[in-house]
Amino acid sequence: MPDANTNTGTGSGTGQPFSRRLRHVLGDAVALAYLAVCAALLVWAIVVSAVDDSGESMAAVIPLLATAPGSLLFLVLPDSGAMLLLAVVLGALINATVIGWCSRALRRGGGRGTAAS
Repeated sequence: MPDANTNTGTGSGTGQPFSRRLRHVLGDAVALAYLAVCAALLVWAIVVSAVDDSGESMAAVIPLLATAPGSLLFLVLPDSGAMLLLAVVLGALINATVIGWCSRALRRGGGRGTAAS
């Protein structure tokens, strides 16, 4: 019978599947707020670009900058609206993961590398 204390919750994530750890990090309130802002900016950019019939709308730059540097990594994909959407979505998910991880680490405190110990 396995010991009940094998996973002590030290944050290392050993024993937890990757998808569960990712849900844990993306479930953070700060990460969810960031994803909501990115989604709102993306919807705004799509609406503004659809309404602008001149074809000169630069509204897509705003969601790209909001999700940088993650979105800039995927910007080298072939030039189309779908690839721009993919770059923004993947950039937002990457950044939200980092934001959630940092938020949880800061709230946890007292861990490695802090002066509190």
